[in-house]
Amino acid sequence: MDSVIGMVHLPALPGAPGFEGDRGAVRERALADARALDTGGVDAVLVENFGDAPFYPERVPAHVVASMTDLVGRVARTVDVPVGVNVLRNDARAALSVAAATGASFVRVNIHVGARVTDQGVVEGRAHETARLREELHADVSVFADVGVKHSGALGREDVVGEAREAVERGLADGVVVSGAGTGAETDSEDLERVAALGADLGVPVLVGSGVTPATVRDTLDTADGAIVGTALKENGETTAPVDPERVASLVSAVHGD
Repeated sequence: MDSVIGMVHLPALPGAPGFEGDRGAVRERALADARALDTGGVDAVLVENFGDAPFYPERVPAHVVASMTDLVGRVARTVDVPVGVNVLRNDARAALSVAAATGASFVRVNIHVGARVTDQGVVEGRAHETARLREELHADVSVFADVGVKHSGALGREDVVGEAREAVERGLADGVVVSGAGTGAETDSEDLERVAALGADLGVPVLVGSGVTPATVRDTLDTADGAIVGTALKENGETTAPVDPERVASLVSAVHGD
């Protein structure tokens, strides 16, 4: 697989505390980042409402869904690679609905099964709702579920392999994402190896969700099937900065051994 998924971290959307009052500027930034990722050679892009902190723990209001649908649709019409959706903190219903409406190919769900203690409180997985909504919408949209979720702690057992198995076998996830402790943090190599072995047994892809850089991406993809990359592709390596085309080209070249 060896796929690189580049992050389109949206600025704060209307209604969020950080929104600066210019919807056009938000659209321009989203499309500029998406173009830079696509031109640089990533295999897919993932659009996320990263600027909306503090995040709603689960359900987001209608205006967030409307903004995300507008922006994801514009990105999907702009790039030539698959597009994914993540609605933070954990609104899989919204993400799946946006994806179905815009033709996006996949969604990322931070907490798909089990429960985690987060800065939004205790957040519970709703795989039962997500799987049924996908059937109701007749949506050809893949669900990628995080395990060992960043910016959170386990509520109960701490076993990423067990969580990954339940996400796939009981939650019907199409793939799993293994991340570090926080945004941009390196993913534990032992956790990755264990989950990757399980993914091979179950026949599902395993992605790395944080901490990948041009220096580490080739080794990472020797174990994982793909990597979701955000911070390392931004100007000066700052998560909230615009995508840097040179950094994208450097990472993609490292993947192919150029």
